[in-house]
Amino acid sequence: MFFQELKQGSQALGLELSEETLNLLLKYQDALVLWNKAYNLTAIRDPKEMLVKHLLDSLSILKDLPEGRLLDIGTGGGMPGMIIALCQPERNCVLLDSNGKKIRFLKQFIADLKLKNVVAVQTRVEDEGSIQNLGKFDVITSRAFASLTDFVTASKPYMHEKSIIASMKGLIPQDEIIALKDEYSCEVIELKVPRLDEQRHLLLLKQI
Repeated sequence: MFFQELKQGSQALGLELSEETLNLLLKYQDALVLWNKAYNLTAIRDPKEMLVKHLLDSLSILKDLPEGRLLDIGTGGGMPGMIIALCQPERNCVLLDSNGKKIRFLKQFIADLKLKNVVAVQTRVEDEGSIQNLGKFDVITSRAFASLTDFVTASKPYMHEKSIIASMKGLIPQDEIIALKDEYSCEVIELKVPRLDEQRHLLLLKQI
């Protein structure tokens, strides 16, 4: 039902996703809708709204996302990490959240679809054991953090010197970018999400 909308939306974002990938994304959305009834994974209930605010919103960062092993902190129901993993099967992705229900949903979905490039981990981001077990990542992303400063602090233990923090934001948090400027350079990319009237930006932070 939503195939054409997703196809047109992804093309508007400059993506050429295969039919197989588009179908995988819709399977994910179906699973999210189904599990949401019992598990409250997202406040958005309407699949049409989900398509825009979850799928297309997450897809909007794909073209600008640096390559390499990816960690999605505070992944919730899997945004944007699961969506990235479905579109880029060659990329190794770890989805991290402290919420057991959300991770259970993701683990079930990964098992059902036999996905090889993505794992879901239930832990607190600051957990020492997890930091050691998971190792370092090339790209660290999140849609969950209100504060850019908090996100950077949470990301630090998972970073090597060339890691890039990819933070999804609405408005540009100028004050926070300035506060971090001695440690991190920040590239701001304006995103245009089809059928979404809100501002969206991707912030790419690199250690100086």
